[in-house]
Amino acid sequence: MSAPADATMEEIRTLVAFDTTSRDSNLELVEHVERHLESLGIASTRIPNPEGTKANLLATIPAADGSTSGGIVLSAHTDVVPVDGQQWSSEPFAPEVRDGRLYARGSADMKSFLGVVLVKAADMVAQPLAEPIHLALSYDEEIGCVGAIDLVDRLASQGGLPRGCVVGEPTSMRVVRGHKSMNVFRIDVRGVAAHSSLTPQGENAVAAAAELVRFVQGVGDEMREQGPFDDGYVVPYTSVSVNRIDGGIAINTIPAECTIHFEFRALPTVDHAALVERFRAECARVEADMRSRFAEASVTLTTTAAAPGVDTAADAEIVGLAAAWGATPSDEKVTYGTEAGLFANAGIPTIVCGPGDIAQAHAPDEFIHLEQIAACEAFVDALVADLRA
Repeated sequence: MSAPADATMEEIRTLVAFDTTSRDSNLELVEHVERHLESLGIASTRIPNPEGTKANLLATIPAADGSTSGGIVLSAHTDVVPVDGQQWSSEPFAPEVRDGRLYARGSADMKSFLGVVLVKAADMVAQPLAEPIHLALSYDEEIGCVGAIDLVDRLASQGGLPRGCVVGEPTSMRVVRGHKSMNVFRIDVRGVAAHSSLTPQGENAVAAAAELVRFVQGVGDEMREQGPFDDGYVVPYTSVSVNRIDGGIAINTIPAECTIHFEFRALPTVDHAALVERFRAECARVEADMRSRFAEASVTLTTTAAAPGVDTAADAEIVGLAAAWGATPSDEKVTYGTEAGLFANAGIPTIVCGPGDIAQAHAPDEFIHLEQIAACEAFVDALVADLRA
């Protein structure tokens, strides 16, 4: 079994020790990365969130002629999911190696990839590159690819789009060309409260919400039965699900408020705008019915998170390059979302390829096999060698 370099393991341990759960700041990790890159002579740019509590980081190792146009992007998110309520065999943010595995929150998703890239940055600087390498670190990927929107916009605005991007999410170092979009919504239903013995004096928000739940699930049933379909996915159709409902205050009170949270994970071939409009139209219908009795009633649909899918062509240059750099060729498409679609929509051909297994991501006792880290090291080594002037 191949073992990763000591320097790589040390860097991964350092990154994992930063608790960058999405609800918290990632600035300590960003500052660490800035110091590391500065020590190598690499300039970086922070792209903060509106509150200044989190930041993306964009850095470019220029080509030997000073050019920063074109090149390859290596992309990683810095945040991790919570460990709340999970039973761990060791401390989640105190990395521990056992039986050829590194256990810690973020070990697979996706600080091992980031650790490899940061250690290999020294080689990127030492080599005269024929084209630049861009390092793109984001915040809040885990809650809807929030930070990467501004990050990709900044990268695209620099001129001379990169010719390819590798998003280092855990794929067991397989080339993943496609994934579905992620679209999350909240419906806020406002009725009128009344004593439950006086139902005509109230407007039941839970009852109205139940209509909407049935409609959303009906759309999901339709997608499951009628498609469109893509057999490249484990779930070969657009999935739709209601995942949370909050409503009512007491058993003897007509509820004035109810909130529904639902999502759909759509194939790239689905007309997203048309699908969202179906939900919006049903909300308007239910609202009109409620207002026919009480003018103050309302139904509001809000998009709370969204990230586009990606469907990179099998013959795209970045697909062949990744295979040449040592990734395992694959026609696999995945149901989970990543930031790849944002890069692709900006005109940068993108794949997902990184160390670790997605099955371990978000789970208690998250781990990555050490040989996966070593395979990622070899991949980045080959990438740098290929871009040498």
